Amino acid sequence: MSNVILAETTASVSELKKNPMGTVAAGEGFPVAILNRNAPAFYCVPAKAYEALMDKLEDLELNAIADSRKGQKVIKVGLDEL
Repeated sequence: MSNVILAETTASVSELKKNPMGTVAAGEGFPVAILNRNAPAFYCVPAKAYEALMDKLEDLELNAIADSRKGQKVIKVGLDEL
């Protein structure tokens, strides 16, 4: 059975157990695919990359909300009214 691996760097679960921070460092800031019996089990994502991913997802969600509200009636509100 073939698997799609969405990372340039891979490591086994055993390698991760032996040296977790070394495994993360091997990805040089990018995700590392952790393999179990040569199949991807999960991805080890550095904190900075995860934060960037969450920021992009939030931006996509906010854009979807803005797009859904496009064309709605504009209601002007003053700061004192809030």
